[in-house]
Amino acid sequence: MVNTLILVFVLTMIIHTAETLSYSIRYAGVRVNKLAVALSLVGIVVLVSRTANLIQAPMTANFVDYAKHEQTFDLVRYLRISLLASSIGTIIAIALFPTFINISARVIARLELAGSLPKMLTNVTISQLKNTTKYIKKPKVKLSQFRYLGISKRFLFINIVVTAFYSVGVLASLYAAHLWPDHATTASQASGLINGIATILLTIFIDPQLGLITDKALHDEEQRKQLGKIYALLMTTRFLGTLLAQVFLVPSAYFIGWMVQVFF
Repeated sequence: MVNTLILVFVLTMIIHTAETLSYSIRYAGVRVNKLAVALSLVGIVVLVSRTANLIQAPMTANFVDYAKHEQTFDLVRYLRISLLASSIGTIIAIALFPTFINISARVIARLELAGSLPKMLTNVTISQLKNTTKYIKKPKVKLSQFRYLGISKRFLFINIVVTAFYSVGVLASLYAAHLWPDHATTASQASGLINGIATILLTIFIDPQLGLITDKALHDEEQRKQLGKIYALLMTTRFLGTLLAQVFLVPSAYFIGWMVQVFF
């Protein structure tokens, strides 16, 4: 199980690093006035994340199967370690944020010249890859720079909660399947009960506000200068959300178990 846990840990880090770095691609698109191209690259990053998730999900489910036959197996501990990987992945993305903005801006420019991703990739040379080191930039974070960004506390709080729900949804359903073995199949497929709450909050409160912020940055130079700090703040709240997911894990599992027993 230790080897499986290591693989799950690495894949979870990749998923959350990729998803969080999508902010840097969006920001790079705004900086070079190529947001549509940037969003296409975001889709590629999301594809990487979902591909990793296709491998990670059944491997995580293997913990539940093992716990059925091994009574001393601490399933909750393994699930919490998996959640910890999401926090570490988010921290990695925050550290890479300035560097990835520079790289993303360069990739967007190259993609525009090449016309397609396969053509761009085939034209990449070893010397160009070596030159990527000059785009490395150390993150500089000062708490004072986040004071006057015009972002409501409610918006930030909801972003924390949404991230927590999304991070814990699948793991909570797997733990519910372990707690209620008679309803194991139903519970394991019920992550939508948790993720559905996150989707509603995301659609109503987060996406429209984020769209407005990005649109203002496209037309306002002063707002554009602030956009990077706003994205950094959102990534920070995303990290806090992954920590909050640790608190939500067990209660969410019991909520799923209760819903499964009552309605299914």
